[in-house]
Amino acid sequence: MSAGDNKSAPKVLVFSTNAISDPGIDRAGSAHLHYSPAVQVIPLPCSSGVKPAWILRALEHGFDGVFIAACGGDCAYLSDCTPRTSTLVSRAQTLMKEHGISPKRLKMAGLCSVCADNFVAHMNNFQQELKSLEA
Repeated sequence: MSAGDNKSAPKVLVFSTNAISDPGIDRAGSAHLHYSPAVQVIPLPCSSGVKPAWILRALEHGFDGVFIAACGGDCAYLSDCTPRTSTLVSRAQTLMKEHGISPKRLKMAGLCSVCADNFVAHMNNFQQELKSLEA
C-alpha cells in the first residue's frame, strides 16, 4: 500500500479482548496478512467492558469506525458476555444517532484466538463499508 492509500484508508479503532481476540489479531500480524495500518487495536479484559461513551468519543475525535472484537461464548469473566456486549452496542448506536453519526460506523463480531484470517476479512470489509458511507 502506498502512502497515498494510507491517507484514504478509514481509521478504525478495534476493542479487542486480551485472552480471546487479541491473540488472533496478533496472528494476523505474525502471518503477514494484509490489513490497513489505519486500524488501531486497544486490548481489554472483556468486550462487555466497552463503554458507549468511548465509542462516541473515538468517532468524534478522528476515527471513522469502531469495531468490537467480542469475546463470544469463551469469555473467562462473564457467562453472558455476548448479550451484554450486544446491549452496549445497541446503546452506543442510539447515542451515535443522537449525535448525528451513522450507526453503521460501529460493528461487532466474535473473534477467537486463531481467527487471523477472519479478523483481516472483517477489517477489509468494514473499511470498504466506511468508504461507501463517505461517498
